[in-house]
Amino acid sequence: MPGPRVSFDREYYQRYYHDLRTAVVGRAEMRIRARLIAAAADHAGLPVRTILEAGSGTGLLAGALRRMLPRAQYTGIEVSEYLCRRYGWRHARIEQFRSRTRYDLLVCYDVLQYLEDAAAERALGNFGRLCRGLLYFSALTRADFRDNCDPERTDAQVRLRSAAWYRRRLRRQFRELGLGLWLRHDAPATLWELEG
Repeated sequence: MPGPRVSFDREYYQRYYHDLRTAVVGRAEMRIRARLIAAAADHAGLPVRTILEAGSGTGLLAGALRRMLPRAQYTGIEVSEYLCRRYGWRHARIEQFRSRTRYDLLVCYDVLQYLEDAAAERALGNFGRLCRGLLYFSALTRADFRDNCDPERTDAQVRLRSAAWYRRRLRRQFRELGLGLWLRHDAPATLWELEG
């Protein structure tokens, strides 16, 4: 399998996001995902005043989250210089990003499969420094690539790891709730034992 892609340029986003025949996700799916995230925060009694999205991409999830959580201040970071110019995201890498703000909600959707193991591990550790509450995390895994994704619509130039690899590292600082949602161990939220 090829190694990770070097550049996230206009052609990459045209193929995987803008061309409806080959797009990997769409607006409807991102609206559903944003509703799930907002509902989980509401259910846990966790007010969301600050959001950090690592890998803001074309803004599909950002727009939906802003509508679902209109009182929250949104910060989007992105490695693609093309997208930073086009959408105004901060140019930064999640494994190196530092902020004085600890975010109520951190979103990292389909980013870490593009990082080498050491960088991905640093990013997962950084989640705990940056997130004070709820984490929404997803990454393409070996099993997903083999069993779940559409090979015509999925970028194969990634580093595939097991779900267990990610879970082992996330559990150091977060409690898994399911559906990609994780709650920091010391988050100011209340969930019953069987809810996570």
